[in-house]
Amino acid sequence: MDNRIPVYAPSLGQRERDNVLECLDSSWISSKGEFLPRFEGAFSAYTGAPFATAVCNGTVALHLALVALGIGPGDEVIVPTLTYIASANAVAYTGATPVFCDSESHGWQIDVADVAARITPRTRAIMPVHLYGGACDMTALMDLARKHDLFVIEDCAEAIGTRHAGRHVGTFGDISTFSFFGNKTITTGEGGMVVSGNQTLHERAVHFKGQGLAAHRQYWHDVIGYNYRMTNICAAIGVAQLERVDQFLADKARVAARYRSNLADLPLTFQGEPEGGLHSHWMVALLVPDATQRDPLRAALDAAGVETRPVFYPIHTMPMYAQRFQSHPVAEDIARRGINLPSWPGLTDADVDRICDAIRAFMVRG
Repeated sequence: MDNRIPVYAPSLGQRERDNVLECLDSSWISSKGEFLPRFEGAFSAYTGAPFATAVCNGTVALHLALVALGIGPGDEVIVPTLTYIASANAVAYTGATPVFCDSESHGWQIDVADVAARITPRTRAIMPVHLYGGACDMTALMDLARKHDLFVIEDCAEAIGTRHAGRHVGTFGDISTFSFFGNKTITTGEGGMVVSGNQTLHERAVHFKGQGLAAHRQYWHDVIGYNYRMTNICAAIGVAQLERVDQFLADKARVAARYRSNLADLPLTFQGEPEGGLHSHWMVALLVPDATQRDPLRAALDAAGVETRPVFYPIHTMPMYAQRFQSHPVAEDIARRGINLPSWPGLTDADVDRICDAIRAFMVRG
């Protein structure tokens, strides 16, 4: 079918093209060049985070944040089970143990009470994930972390533009990460950012991401580091994308509102929006009434030319993390019934109406 609607598509224009061509013409195509500090500075200004360093993807951003904090073997990091696998894997890369917790049922974010119940003497950090563009309750999480002297790493991969209590997410924790993969609100193709309000943590992240190169001695390395740097070409795309982020967010809010309005009379439950916060609608996600309906609905939408995604499978159910039985009932229920709908800025109202008509036809048929 030629008019298929993908679940996501980036918006790339002339400005992105011009910036990339400028990199090629200048020959600054690797991890040095003027677009890197421009992107880092613009991203810092946009989020309100005092320090930002660009990296090659969102997964290494998480690993780098953990390394900068000194997380390692013997440590535990509390992670929501309802998230993308990278959140837990990054903890495992350090030799630390991810400890999974459940979600709250309204917004599907990390359950603060369940986090509190899982703190042990080995717990070093909490990693809240702002799922699908919603915001975790960072006020409660930071209070809990301070009470137990724990670090907080915010995983903001899906949450560019998301706010809690008037602040952009990523500005509450000790250190935070973002992703610019091709399906994110702004993209650099592959890319990520590590932000912090702590200058020492920032300097440690910069040090480790560049092969542990000493600051004042050429080709001298004083720690085992990593090659996690972003290229100037990726940063050039990021500069152009960030110039349009407000329009992207407005378009995504329009799409989300139209889904909710069109489907309001059907027995479907949309991901709840945070009270006192701002949802950036990275992915519009909903629950069908019964888990047995989820895959047939996806099949019906596929037949109508509409691509969808299942909500993330809980990580504690995956083989490498399922050595012992765990139960996280809210996350498991959301995963069984959840669907991500097409959510990109370029969707027209007619596109959304077509998707909603296909959903309605399926639900009416039963």
